[in-house]
Amino acid sequence: MAHHKSAKKRIRQTVGRTETNRDRVSRIRTFVKKFELAAASGDKDAAQAALRAAMPVMQRGVNRGVIHRNTVARKLSRMSARVKALG
Repeated sequence: MAHHKSAKKRIRQTVGRTETNRDRVSRIRTFVKKFELAAASGDKDAAQAALRAAMPVMQRGVNRGVIHRNTVARKLSRMSARVKALG
């Protein structure tokens, strides 16, 4: 247990930040799942739209520091390749 005022404050801040980051990661996963469903259905237009919607959300996750940039780059690359393959 923290004894210093500053340490107690950091604990409070961490709780809020953890909750926010969990929401951000969850949002990213939701958009990826929407893309996966669209791609699995074989509808190229729907998959492309889902990819376009997922891109900024994933990039925002990189900027906020909740997911590594190389991970996002790899996932977006694979998603783009899947959209191309649907054609």
